[in-house]
This record gives sequence, C-alpha cells and structure tokens, in this order.
Amino acid sequence: MDADATRVLLRTGHISVLGGLPDSSNHAALVRVTAAPDEVFAVYKPIAGERPLWDFPDGTLAGREIACALIDEAGGWGIVPPTVLRDGPLGPGALQQWIGEPPRVSPSPVTVTTADEVPKGWWVVLEGEGEGGEPLVLAHADTAVLRSIAVLDAVLNNSDRKGGHLLDWHDHTWGIDHGVSLHEEPKLRTVLWGWAGRPLVEGDITRLQALAGALDDESLVAQLQPHLTSTEIDALTERVERLLATRRHPMPSPGWPAIPWPAM
Repeated sequence: MDADATRVLLRTGHISVLGGLPDSSNHAALVRVTAAPDEVFAVYKPIAGERPLWDFPDGTLAGREIACALIDEAGGWGIVPPTVLRDGPLGPGALQQWIGEPPRVSPSPVTVTTADEVPKGWWVVLEGEGEGGEPLVLAHADTAVLRSIAVLDAVLNNSDRKGGHLLDWHDHTWGIDHGVSLHEEPKLRTVLWGWAGRPLVEGDITRLQALAGALDDESLVAQLQPHLTSTEIDALTERVERLLATRRHPMPSPGWPAIPWPAM
C-alpha cells in the first residue's frame, strides 16, 4: 500500500487499541486500523494525553506531528511515515503508521558502543562513559537518507532527534516522534551531527527548493496554520531560506544543548 492509500486508511478505518506504549510520556498507544480488506498498524497519540511543555505553550504536540508530516511531504523527503489527525477512542490525536512488525521495534542506524566496535564508515558524534565508567561513543551511519534526515531536522528545528527516533525498515530509514519541533527559536538537538558544516548535496538542495516553493503557495500555509503560530511559520520559511543561502549543514547553536537526553 502506498503512502496516499495508507493516509486514506488512517483517516477512515476502524481503530482498535492493542495496548499502551510503556515508554511513552503522553499516553500513546499501538492500534490496528482496518477497512476490509486492508489494515495497518499505527501509533495513536491523543491530545488529551499530552503533558504541557513550558517551552512549547502554543498548539498541540499532535498538531506539530501533523505539521512535520506536511512539510516532509511538500519537500519530497519521504522520511515521516504517513500521519493524519483524526478522532480516536480517547478523542482527537495524531495517527501515524507504525514502522516495523508490531510489537517489535525496528533497528536504528544510531548506536552506542565502544570506540573499537564502531562500524566502519560511521560518524562518531559523542564520547562518554557507561554506568561503570567504561568509555563509550555515540555513532551514526553515513548514508544518503540519514544525511537527508539531518537536513529535514534542520528545517523542522527538531529539538528531540534521539537515536531511537530513527528506524530502518523495508530498506529505508524513517524518522518518528516530531512533537517538539517547529519552535520559532533555534532549538535543534540531534544525534546526527556527522555532516555539521559540510556542503549540502544536490538532492537536498532540490528538496529545500521544492519546500520553499510550497511555502510560497497559500495552500501549504493554510494547512499549517491550524497547528502553528504565524511566527513559527515565518521562522520555518527563514530556516529554509538560510539553508538555501548557505548550502551547508548547520553547526550546533551556542548556548543550547546539541544532543538530546537521553541520546537513545
């Protein structure tokens, strides 16, 4: 089933709750969405379960998930799984296709390991210690799709790109959990710093140009307006323009943590 058909199923199918996700802080649940003969597993994040965040006082986390999916689609990244906003068993919320084979979690292209166990060609972005004081490093793969995710995160001003939010499935890397994104102030926190300061590749420049064109179109802005403030939309446009002007991956911002906690 392609992405458009999956979105239709997510919007119209019957939702059956299979169970809560124990590591979630906002009452997220694994659900099955069916409309015979089709079905898809999804993560349901009800707005009613959201805990207020002092630094994201406007809108909802679910709304930001939707906005990120719209931006991903407009630029042609194909990184965010099909995501819709709809009413569910606990009220309105974000419904996003589950990546992997439930209940198993798909592997991540990010790892914490000893320095001599880092896979060949991977970028080491952080050095630290384990609970017993043993030296460890945080590293990520060097792939074209992961590099594109780093660009998308810069666009989204993603403040929580943990390793566990990157999943390899069906020969593709997917990005999930974008609820704390799109703030007007610089808040980029990510584990994907391997390309910091390096020139953007042509494919990502093309995606940025497509998004810039879409932001000039009133239809995309109209879709974003229910979920973001006008200041946040203006800041999004400015980030895209800045990336196109510099044509380089951003560097960490001074005075702001570069890596989310926990990193994985």
